[in-house]
Amino acid sequence: MKRRYSMENNVRSEHGEAAPQRRIPCEVYSRIVGYLRPVQNWHRGKQQEFKERRTFRVPEAVHQDED
Repeated sequence: MKRRYSMENNVRSEHGEAAPQRRIPCEVYSRIVGYLRPVQNWHRGKQQEFKERRTFRVPEAVHQDED
């Protein structure tokens, strides 16, 4: 399973300079059997299935008036 990270960079030191960025894990949610659940809580088989999923962009349907 790929780890996803968020960059946390809005921290300042006491002298006002920006603290170095650090990576923190993001919790990824997806739908499983009708419910949104954190992927990290899924069993191994469902996690593998999630890794193999592909996403598709469906073009908008063209509506034509019938006369």
